Amino acid sequence: MALVAQSPLVIRSLDAANRSRWDAFVRACPEATFFHLSAWQTLIEREQGHRCYFLYAERAGEIVAVLPLAEVKSLLFGHSMASLPFCVYGGIAASDPEAVPLLEAEAERLARECGVAHLEYRNISPRHADWPGQPLYVTFRKTIEADEQANLAAIPRKQRAMVRKGIKAGLLARQDDDVSRFFPVYADNVRRHGTPALARRWFEALRQAFGNDCEVLTVEDASGRPLSSVLSFFFRDEILPYYAGDLPAARELAANDFKYWSLMKRAQERGCTVFDYGRSKLGTGPYAFKKNWGFEPTPLAYEYRLFARDSVPQNNPNNPKFRALIEVWRRLPLPLVNRVGPLIVRNLG
Repeated sequence: MALVAQSPLVIRSLDAANRSRWDAFVRACPEATFFHLSAWQTLIEREQGHRCYFLYAERAGEIVAVLPLAEVKSLLFGHSMASLPFCVYGGIAASDPEAVPLLEAEAERLARECGVAHLEYRNISPRHADWPGQPLYVTFRKTIEADEQANLAAIPRKQRAMVRKGIKAGLLARQDDDVSRFFPVYADNVRRHGTPALARRWFEALRQAFGNDCEVLTVEDASGRPLSSVLSFFFRDEILPYYAGDLPAARELAANDFKYWSLMKRAQERGCTVFDYGRSKLGTGPYAFKKNWGFEPTPLAYEYRLFARDSVPQNNPNNPKFRALIEVWRRLPLPLVNRVGPLIVRNLG
């Protein structure tokens, strides 16, 4: 072990021959997340058109740290590099702390070479207290009990009543083999919130890339009409509901609550012990909804290195300068926003 520790650290770029080694490290490293998996490199480059730099540190032939990065060039939102666009968690995952500053140095070198305005790390836990941050996002995680009734009892009374309402209404939750029912529900939902939708092919690519670790669950009424749907990721012992939507008719039948209760049961079936409710912005409806389910927020430590700008970017719906655009977007026809939306949202990440 002493000889291994004395071996030099080497920084390398991921290639096809080393994807399995990268993923084996990610699945074993406690700091790593689903969004550190190597498939994101191909997904982001091929489907979103952004160049990726997946860096890893190696010591004595063993991977000891990884850092996935992507460069985003946008006329609307600027030129940046992040770990990782389209992912809520990122940054460096390491089993060897000595590798962290080396990867950070290489990331900064690349960022300066590319001429980006800033470099963003989407950390779960803070690494640099003196770096500018974005105290806007939190995550919600909770233990899944082995007993179904224990999970139901853990939901606060008011929200539990909504779950029971969906059960009494005869709602059904089904796993879908594709995104054909998910996408229209998702696209309608995000349009109503004034934000652009990702392309249908993005969700098809996620399903293809991650296989059984990417599932779609759709809630339907007694007639079989889809009301609410969610695309989730599975990683180690965790379930991560990631993209979701519901139709206006879902509210009356509490289909959204029924959906997440059904998803919790599905996670239980698959042996998951952690329900990761994902990222939300402070003070928003999704934030309040997750709190009402008994989940406690944990701040996310998004950290920035600023090169050609004086402050952290605010490319989110809370920015007042986007409010007029959001109101216009809500009124546009769905076929139009589904065509134009992917061209916009690919630059937001």
